[in-house]
Amino acid sequence: MSTAPAADAPLRDEPFEPEIVSSDLAFEGAVWDVRDDRVRYGDGDIRRQYVAHTGAVAVVAIDDLGRVLLIQQYRHPIRYRDWELPAGLLDVAGEEPLLAAQRELAEEADITADHWRPLVSSWTTPGGNDEMIHLFLATGISAAEAAHAREDEEADIRIEWVPLSDAVEAVLEGRMHNGILSIGVLAAERMLRASH
Repeated sequence: MSTAPAADAPLRDEPFEPEIVSSDLAFEGAVWDVRDDRVRYGDGDIRRQYVAHTGAVAVVAIDDLGRVLLIQQYRHPIRYRDWELPAGLLDVAGEEPLLAAQRELAEEADITADHWRPLVSSWTTPGGNDEMIHLFLATGISAAEAAHAREDEEADIRIEWVPLSDAVEAVLEGRMHNGILSIGVLAAERMLRASH
């Protein structure tokens, strides 16, 4: 049983390590795997399946006009071309999240940034996967050479620079639903407002 934090303690997630009775590879995928765990919890055992994820990064790139870079691409599980932030997997061994974010921004949008700040980190779907995504705020934007040929869903990526306030409004009005985009533009707006 957990105890409540002291009244003056900051609100935060708390680690918890129940005994893992068994952990099996239920499915080995091309990008990530599915694990099947039995966990000692309370008076018995529970069984949980989840996606074992590499982790990811995303970039809130803001230009000198206060516009945020959004990309739109097809996502098969939801059957939508949703608006997103430039993002990608932490799938290069030993690569720091900041370097991965810089790489992804160049690969997906052919731009670089002079200034980088950690923005926020988030578990995307803690009931279904262990993915932690690290978001960065990038400013001082400039064009870069095309990093690589885009294939599959990336072949027809649509890139738009949108006023940050318009992106925030679209999220709050329910016109854009991507969770990472929502967290990113809301956090960026607050961080930029606080710094002025």
